[in-house]
Amino acid sequence: MAFRPLHDRVVVKRLEGEDKTKGGIIIPDTAKEKPAEGKVIAVGPGARDDSGKLVALDVKEGDRVLFGKWSGTEVKIDGEDLLIIKESDILGVIA
Repeated sequence: MAFRPLHDRVVVKRLEGEDKTKGGIIIPDTAKEKPAEGKVIAVGPGARDDSGKLVALDVKEGDRVLFGKWSGTEVKIDGEDLLIIKESDILGVIA
């Protein structure tokens, strides 16, 4: 990918949601919600604090993360649907 996010932004690829509920009911595409889980594809260098010092991000490429439902900006890069979000919109890393 020829895209590098700036500052404290992170590029995330959404992971596909489940096609069935736990009870076995198949969910049609029109009723599915956008998944709030994704894989980090690229990270920016970090944000600057008040003194101008660079503060590195806590997430790294390859991490599986949870993020807010309405977070970020959806973009298409190299034919792939991606999401660009700020690190502060990431709720946590899945171990």
